[in-house]
Amino acid sequence: MIKVGDEQVPWYEGMTIASLLAEREDGHTYAVVRLNGRLISRPKFESTLIPDNAEVILIPMVAGG
Repeated sequence: MIKVGDEQVPWYEGMTIASLLAEREDGHTYAVVRLNGRLISRPKFESTLIPDNAEVILIPMVAGG
C-alpha cells in the first residue's frame, strides 16, 4: 500500500507516478508530486518508480497573478 494524501492506495510492482495519476479520477493536472518528501516534476513522472509504503502528495497546478 501507498499513502496518497489521506487515502490508502494499493501498490504494485512497476508503479510510476504517471501510472498512479492515470488511475485517478480527480481530473487535476499535476505539475509536481512530492514522493517521500522529494519533489518530482512532470518530465520525470513516467520514469519515477513509486516504492511500496511510499507517501505521495499530489500538488495541483494553480494559475493566478
